[in-house]
Amino acid sequence: MKRVTIKDIASHLCLSVSTVSRALADDKNIRKETKEKIFAAARELGYARNVIAANLRTGRSHTVGVLVDQMVSPYAARIIKGINRVMREHGIYVVTCDADNDPSIERDYLNMVKSSFFDGLIVAHCNNADNSGLFKELNDKGLPMVFLRSSLDGLDAPVVCVNSYDKGFFLVDHLVCSGRRRIVNVKGPSLSGEVRDLDKAYVDVMNKFGIPVIAELQLSAGVDMLSGREVADRLIDSGVDFDAVFAINEIVAIGVMNRLMERGVKVPDDVSVAAFTGSMLSEMVYPSMTSVEAPLEEMGRRAAELLVDMINHPGVRHSGIIIDARIRIRQSSDITQKPAL
Repeated sequence: MKRVTIKDIASHLCLSVSTVSRALADDKNIRKETKEKIFAAARELGYARNVIAANLRTGRSHTVGVLVDQMVSPYAARIIKGINRVMREHGIYVVTCDADNDPSIERDYLNMVKSSFFDGLIVAHCNNADNSGLFKELNDKGLPMVFLRSSLDGLDAPVVCVNSYDKGFFLVDHLVCSGRRRIVNVKGPSLSGEVRDLDKAYVDVMNKFGIPVIAELQLSAGVDMLSGREVADRLIDSGVDFDAVFAINEIVAIGVMNRLMERGVKVPDDVSVAAFTGSMLSEMVYPSMTSVEAPLEEMGRRAAELLVDMINHPGVRHSGIIIDARIRIRQSSDITQKPAL
């Protein structure tokens, strides 16, 4: 079937191609009655806008990328929901990639972005240095980028995040004030600025109360549930004495908690467990998990609004955004809240 063109509409209405083209682009200088006549003819003839040609003319694809490190919890899903809502309002398509904490998947997606016609990118990176060069290359080429949680060293790109130091400090302080002294600090990948903030918060709370920072209680781990289970096994098998666990996210914390209980450790009677980043999943597990919960859809919405503004105003410097988060004290760290049997 022959594709209907602007020339066909112009011929059908005995108008110039220029007038039809400007009307379809909603030119304010074209009379309303003429526009209505042209739009009606376009529908009648089955005209479909040539998106590729329009993109080439305007230099915009009306498409952005969203790269997340993992989709195994509601955390990323709720953020993406907020992003999609804003982008729909602006007529922008979203192409999402779940890197599954795999730098090679992240790299493939970044290479696709580099060779595609994207207007911008929202990133929650894998906390791995392997792809720093690719991120810098995109940044140097002027691709608008907004990071979630933390950026990468050497990149001039805004970040939408929570105040990780303040919230982490409060959470560790809560564990100490509930009587815990030998608190395990389960760290995520050190590339993340968020992880560095949490590590500093942990140390500062220990110093505040005069509690020694013990090397054997400082553990590095991944960011998934298996990593949490492995942490629990390492702690128990080494025979180290501990009475609380402070983990980088709820997925790791749930892995720790489940494995501890499988091996006969009572939570929270014997060991309290708390997570920095949390979502509705923290409330759904048993016992419910103490965590820091950010308004995830708002984070996605603010990141999307910031990216749209960067796309519409190239060259203008944009600051990051700090979103407030709630600290939810639940059964995993509060021995006064006995889990229901």
